[in-house]
Amino acid sequence: MGSAREAALITLTACERQGAWSDGYLKKTLREQELDKRDAALASRLCYGVLQNRLLLDWHLARFCSRKLEALEAPVLCGLRAAVYQFLFLDKIPPSAAVNEAVELTKKYCRNPRAAGMVNGILRAMLRQKDLLEPEGHDKVETLSIKYSHPQWLVEEFLAELGPDGAEALLAADNLQPPTTAQVNSLRTDPDRLAEELWSEGVEVTPHPWLPGCLLMSGSGDLERLAAFREGRFYVQDPAARLAVTAAGLRPGQRVLDSCAAPGGKSFAAAIELENRGEVLACDIHPHKIRLLQAGRDRLGLSVISPCLQSASERKEEWLDGFDAVITDVPCSGLGIIRKKPDIRYKNPKALEGLPQVQQAILGNCARYVRPGGVLIYSTCTVLQRENGDVVDRFLAENPQFAPEPFSLPELGEQPGRITFWPHIHNTDGFFVAKLRRKG
Repeated sequence: MGSAREAALITLTACERQGAWSDGYLKKTLREQELDKRDAALASRLCYGVLQNRLLLDWHLARFCSRKLEALEAPVLCGLRAAVYQFLFLDKIPPSAAVNEAVELTKKYCRNPRAAGMVNGILRAMLRQKDLLEPEGHDKVETLSIKYSHPQWLVEEFLAELGPDGAEALLAADNLQPPTTAQVNSLRTDPDRLAEELWSEGVEVTPHPWLPGCLLMSGSGDLERLAAFREGRFYVQDPAARLAVTAAGLRPGQRVLDSCAAPGGKSFAAAIELENRGEVLACDIHPHKIRLLQAGRDRLGLSVISPCLQSASERKEEWLDGFDAVITDVPCSGLGIIRKKPDIRYKNPKALEGLPQVQQAILGNCARYVRPGGVLIYSTCTVLQRENGDVVDRFLAENPQFAPEPFSLPELGEQPGRITFWPHIHNTDGFFVAKLRRKG
């Protein structure tokens, strides 16, 4: 059995060396290390905390390390980052414990016999300084980039979208730890009964402040240990994603297409809105994700869902004009879910440039499946105008048979056909939803 710091180091090293995604690799490592609930929680905090604050940690380390950080072996650099994160953010952990563990793990995972002494020297020097300097760059963009560990190109994007105050609020929100949100399967239970059951299993639960049928959970640990999860009384989905289905205004008996369905939250929400009467065709292009959709459907008892291996950009003649509602939650930059997946902020921006064209193609193709009088939902988990409003505006200009339709959301009221959710305003994922009605 390993330790929390060792599990975090193994995961962070894989992210550094191989570009591994932290969430999947951490789950694998926690299983292999056989950590108890408390140590698993600390390992997760260290891993995500380091990724959330990597540029800030490196800024501090660079002032104390005589070598360039990129020249250090990955386990050395990741161990240093984890120790400095503990200095700065985890005041219940004695600094000496963080140093000693970093030194021992360096001895275990680093080939250079002198590396442990270097790690000890850097960290002890930082502790002797007591108060570390506030980060400062050459200009406002660089300062915000270091302070909140977002690459400068992303800071510039957020400044252009929100202005200085809004951008800084969003950057800060991206580094918070969001609660897990449970959407109640109203076909099997109600919020009060589910909350009582979760409390009895040691999970802290509070009702979502403005979304009915949604509970905020903390201390849940591995969800599969909870009977309420295994037996399909709830599923996990962010409030903003849930409201994309609410905006559609579904009614029992309708036929719905979820064109980019995995991991399945919108399909599950749609089936519940339909009261498990009608049909939800849930599509994805990956066979393993189809299996995940099937497992979720069976766990929740949502028999109207039919998973289907199908690309959202490839035309299927037999589906033309065939659905009352089509949901297109398109591939996107994912910049609205940075607080849940901190690695996303370090994506190469060049790889994102072609996304609006992909989104446009999917939206244009899936629009053909909407029957006259039916509804088309366009959504993303990003906050960039070029992937959101600009895509919708171009689609509407090219497809006059569709028009924006206002919709009402709980607590948020009437929306003029589209809404952007913001982590720092709504405490949700960054998310965009547009509702379009095909003229009858």
